[in-house]
Amino acid sequence: MDTDTPAEAAERAAGLVKRMTLEEKCAQLTSLWLGVDADAGDMAPHQSEQTGGSAAPEDPTAHGLGQLTRPFGSARVDPAEGAARLAAQQRRIRSNSRFGIAALAHEECLAGFMAYGATMFPTALAWGATFDPDLVHAVARQIGTTMRSVGIHQGLAPVLDVVVDSRWGRTEETIGEDPYLTGVLGTAYVEGLQETGLIATLKHFAGYSASHAARNFGPVYLGTRQFAETYLTPFEMAVRLGRARSVMPSYAANDGVPSHANARLITGILREEWDFEGTVVADYFGVNFLNSLHGIAADRSSAAGLALNAGVDVELPGSDCFGEPLRAAVAAGAVEEKTLDRAVERVLTQKIELGLLDELPEPPASVDLDPPEARALAAEVARKSIVLLANDGTLPLAPAPGRVAVLGPVAADPAAMLGCYSFPNHHFPYEAGSGEPYPVVDTGTPVESLADRLAADLPDAAVEHVAGGWVGDATDAEIAAAASAAAGSDLAIVAVGDRSSLFGRGSSGEGCDASDHALPGRQNELLEAVLDTGTPTVVVVISGRPYALGTAPERAAAVVQAFLPGEEGAAAISAILTGAAAPEGRLPLGVPARRDSPPATYLGPQLARRSEVSSVDPTALYAFGHGLTYTEFAWEEPELVSGPEVGPEGAVEVAVSVRNTGEREGTEVVQLYLHDPVASTVRPVQRLVGFARLPLAPGEARRVRFSVPVDLAALIGLDGQWTVEAGALEFRLARSAADTVAALAVEVTGTRVFEPGTRALTTRVAVEER
Repeated sequence: MDTDTPAEAAERAAGLVKRMTLEEKCAQLTSLWLGVDADAGDMAPHQSEQTGGSAAPEDPTAHGLGQLTRPFGSARVDPAEGAARLAAQQRRIRSNSRFGIAALAHEECLAGFMAYGATMFPTALAWGATFDPDLVHAVARQIGTTMRSVGIHQGLAPVLDVVVDSRWGRTEETIGEDPYLTGVLGTAYVEGLQETGLIATLKHFAGYSASHAARNFGPVYLGTRQFAETYLTPFEMAVRLGRARSVMPSYAANDGVPSHANARLITGILREEWDFEGTVVADYFGVNFLNSLHGIAADRSSAAGLALNAGVDVELPGSDCFGEPLRAAVAAGAVEEKTLDRAVERVLTQKIELGLLDELPEPPASVDLDPPEARALAAEVARKSIVLLANDGTLPLAPAPGRVAVLGPVAADPAAMLGCYSFPNHHFPYEAGSGEPYPVVDTGTPVESLADRLAADLPDAAVEHVAGGWVGDATDAEIAAAASAAAGSDLAIVAVGDRSSLFGRGSSGEGCDASDHALPGRQNELLEAVLDTGTPTVVVVISGRPYALGTAPERAAAVVQAFLPGEEGAAAISAILTGAAAPEGRLPLGVPARRDSPPATYLGPQLARRSEVSSVDPTALYAFGHGLTYTEFAWEEPELVSGPEVGPEGAVEVAVSVRNTGEREGTEVVQLYLHDPVASTVRPVQRLVGFARLPLAPGEARRVRFSVPVDLAALIGLDGQWTVEAGALEFRLARSAADTVAALAVEVTGTRVFEPGTRALTTRVAVEER
């Protein structure tokens, strides 16, 4: 089968559109969601209310169909049977189309293919903790390979929202609080996924994570400068560098304009400035919400017109607005047919490129959605993502630590390892606010609990588990029982954190926002009760967001953070605790010092930091980029290779050598921050512009060299344009945002103004043996 070039596909699509009826055109912009598990609770916001607002046609595929929604992710499906059923649906859809056009099938894939029995990778926040774009690329490629094998064409990932307030429930879905780290790792994911032929979908465009008071769907009040510099940058990287083929607008309204109706955002910036050529797909019910939640459309027909005119091409997950309501809007003249044609051409171009107008492959006879190579990658991400926050030398544990009390509500719960976009936690039935403990879930693939894994990995220890309550609550007696077990042991390991799910059915995840930074339920009380016994205590936090840990950072023997590390998470945590592996993770966002700490990230300007003019200290207890190891590293004097002056079109080259001076192998993560001391607008005190992972054997040294385009010093000037300003810059080599090793001064000798979509976005990194 010959593959159409992009130009040929676009020409072929335009020819088809000219031959289509209005009904056939609208059908290509709609979706169909079948086989939803009615007992699993809502899987999308307001799902129960939104699906009944317009009459469904007798045959929703009578004129063709744009997309099939979650054929594997809506209910438990046997993989081979699901692939066969999908193929049968496609044959029916093609037969209904005068032009033999199949539907594009999409699925969620943020923590792996979200299907029963598929590999459940660590959450995106765990990717951030690896600081490893090559590993993220490999994970995405594996996910894409699995999805394509059963007939899926589009994946709804990655999430490129930048965290500003970790109380937001969807923090676990993000890569962290830094736009550069988010952009680099997100672009790696896009490239890996799309190498398999799958379409990657960037979400949620844009500013969704900046919702007021960290409430899902809350209004956003971002100025144009902060919006562009912080929240748009990761998307620009993934579009311009990763060539992402689809984008999903945010549910939020920024400054009163919902993203699904924001022509300046999804046409002006995305297409005209960044040359995006793919499709814009609505978030689930996002077009409906212009009417039902935002109140800027009188009805669904008006909502369809607003979204299509703004640049939305496809409605997901159904046809509530782009079906009959859109046809009515076009017929009434509220939407020009040429605007409809534009969207249909984009959709058909992608379908032609995917081969959906050609003969489709036969479904596989047998399917393994959790093959050994995928589990191995899940284990590697889990292991590299675990962050050692504090350690008095207790870790790694002695081979025979005596009596060990493994405590805490997440210690014996395999589902505590998983994110809200893993199939089991996305689907389990639970009545939010009922006060009942979370149910045991069928994980579909083997997932160990930490308690079971530690018992296996410490064969010479006497291991006892006491839960001390459940994630959401505990009785005094349950807490006392855990403390008693700790008092009678030589070592206590307390596992605290989250059970992730959706819309109040968990403590982390979409729609599971928090009012403060305290551990859910009475876990802080449990932790303090165990620490009060005086037994050496190792705290393991398994969570979708960072939490304030009370007095544990001062009193515990060690503190370990795991961000929902997936199906191989228990083995990874145990390996770090026992010393079978060395900790390599670094924090992708700061850990708050107190339960009432104000929302803050390291990216703030000087007046966002602790000062004498405010009684509130926002300083993180553990800063972005922090992470300890089991060895020591010596940094040599850094070198400014490019010299003390640079032109506005040049690059600054910085090099430093690092040696492992300890007795164990370990990984140092060299971080490069930019400080702009004087500028025309208020700048962050520093921001990440480069990083490098250096795995080093004892005695080994490596030299890392950064080549930073001066473009990365650009800011949105007073005239609204991206500008490099003349003047001093400082490049800080650091172990974390709070631990600078050395700073190098550079003078930029001129000014440069950029045309939109032309500035360089990344630093070149080279690692050399010494």
